[in-house]
Amino acid sequence: MVDILLVEDYEELNELIRLFLERDGYSVKSVFSGEEALSFLEEDKAKLLVLDVSLPQMDGFAVCAALRRKSNIPIIFLSARVDKEDKMNGFLQGADDYVDKPVDMDILCAKVTALMRRNYDLKQENTVVHSGAITIDKEAKQVFLNKKEIALTVKEYELLLLLVENPGKTLNKEYLFNQIWGMDSFSENQTLTVHIKMLRDKIEENPKDPQRIKTVWGVGYKYEEK
Repeated sequence: MVDILLVEDYEELNELIRLFLERDGYSVKSVFSGEEALSFLEEDKAKLLVLDVSLPQMDGFAVCAALRRKSNIPIIFLSARVDKEDKMNGFLQGADDYVDKPVDMDILCAKVTALMRRNYDLKQENTVVHSGAITIDKEAKQVFLNKKEIALTVKEYELLLLLVENPGKTLNKEYLFNQIWGMDSFSENQTLTVHIKMLRDKIEENPKDPQRIKTVWGVGYKYEEK
């Protein structure tokens, strides 16, 4: 996946825009026609599309309409056609924003950053959980300790996520067991104890003196951020 798919048939402008976007830290794939753009997106993905309206053969409006039948990718139009009707047509086709030509690179880069934040930063905040030295990527189902990935089984992952999302709360054993294994599971409650031990072995500096997953005797377990 690339950050930005840039579709601009004028080679010098394509190169200039690419350089400015890469300066801001984005990975950019440059193509020069609508057909190339659709072909690329059939095989790969991009987070955002910067799309010229006046393209040879298939114009930007047609590309946008084709994409909107199957994709919600954010789209910024580039166009020298700045009259109200053209802009209205662009938005009706599904564009998210419009940049007039000649392109002001600072304005374009600012609009790209705003759309990226709006569409991806909020989603990332909801899918990535930070807890001290532990980071959990819920979408990828990956866990990192001090920025290094640690390998967990499915149940270890589910148990850790449940604990991390309830910091400082004492969760009783029955609740934990039912949430992870289900009330109808044939597993024994001892399974929970075993998985807690395995988790401590992987995330505690000293598993015999755990500082993250603490036992609340006679009740259950409590997670503390470290």
